[in-house]
Amino acid sequence: MSAEITLGMDSALSSYNKIFQALEAHQDWFANSIPLIASENVPSPAVREAIISDFANRYAEGWAGDRVYAGCTYIDEVELICLDLAKRLFSAEFADVRPVSGVCANLTVYSAFADPGDTMMALAIPNGGHISAARKEFNGTAGLVHGLNVEYFVFDRENWNIDVDKTKEKVRKLESEGKKPKMVMFGGSLFLFPHPVKELSEFFKSEGIVVCYDAAHVSGLIAGKQFQAPLAEGVDAVSLSTHKTLFGPQGGTVLSWDKYAEKIKAGAFPGTSSNHHLHHVAGKAIAFAEFLEFGEEYATRVIENAKTLAGALNDEGLDVLASNLGFTKSHQIAVDVTKYGDGGNLEKDLEKANIIVNRQLIPGDIQAGRHYMHPGGLRLGTSEVTRLGMRKEEMRQIASFLAKIIVKKEDALKVKEEVRHLRNSYQKVHYAFDTGTAAYKYIKIR
Repeated sequence: MSAEITLGMDSALSSYNKIFQALEAHQDWFANSIPLIASENVPSPAVREAIISDFANRYAEGWAGDRVYAGCTYIDEVELICLDLAKRLFSAEFADVRPVSGVCANLTVYSAFADPGDTMMALAIPNGGHISAARKEFNGTAGLVHGLNVEYFVFDRENWNIDVDKTKEKVRKLESEGKKPKMVMFGGSLFLFPHPVKELSEFFKSEGIVVCYDAAHVSGLIAGKQFQAPLAEGVDAVSLSTHKTLFGPQGGTVLSWDKYAEKIKAGAFPGTSSNHHLHHVAGKAIAFAEFLEFGEEYATRVIENAKTLAGALNDEGLDVLASNLGFTKSHQIAVDVTKYGDGGNLEKDLEKANIIVNRQLIPGDIQAGRHYMHPGGLRLGTSEVTRLGMRKEEMRQIASFLAKIIVKKEDALKVKEEVRHLRNSYQKVHYAFDTGTAAYKYIKIR
């Protein structure tokens, strides 16, 4: 009998109780784990409070102050505060906080600046690109949902970045073939170093190409003034997630200039959303306020921790990529694990020791016959462990735990106990106004 059929035979009350058991078990697990997934973070107790408010049950289609629904007095107040905080945090003329995710923020940008059948240039996935900017044949959002033809930036593997001169050559070649890009999208999913926005934005604009930047992963580093400033470097629009290096609830935001406001607003509503998850707008506002107060210190520490963890892993014998460039200038680290197995199996081995990472396609994987389920790499991020208050010494301990599983093949249960011991001292969020409640404490309101 399959698990699906067995579950179907449970009573409604039994299923109800199992759901809550799983929710509580999950939070207990993460309270005793080392979370290193670069696309995740832990929100403050204040953000958690906001996202379980009655805002979660309401509708507010349209722009603040001009809604389709009644009952939005306080929803409008919070959203206007959120917009003001977003613009201050990112030095932006215009912000739209309605996209419900980073992917929806990208779709909002695509809708504002390109039509189906247009060409967009972005990074290929093995070179760090995200599926939301990928081709239709890969079920990428840009191709599958918005009908864009996607061409790739030329990538320089030695310097782990977009090749400026060869990308210019490619644009001119595409133009000669009648396929000149309508827009380009900097940024990506594996994002170790700032992209050459300054070096390319003027060229793109001289060709009539709209310049956009996916800051989903690095938005907190940008807000904390520790990465590049894409709007100041010539970008027309920035799409971002609010829950990675920016420690809010899951959601998206678009930043731009006033001259593009109406296009972007239409792309957000009704283009890509109806109601826009108002409780998460409240959570975003809280996180933006926290970041204005604590973000610069936090972002500094995140990058410092990433560099320390990368160096320690390298010392442990792991092949940390971009060693010639100092490993990273972001929250991310990329590790080639092909000497010890593959990313998929090692991800599972580490999970047994309560070390949570994710497998990662790296340059050369496709040519070597590897794929996303069993790629050659692991991607690590320091956003969440930094939010928990960890610093350089803890990064060195974490590196030793990873090496024990990956390199030395030690017993996962033994390492798991070491992980639990380390986590005992790191149970609350830092860089927030209110930090009294434990980071992963299960809040029961039934």
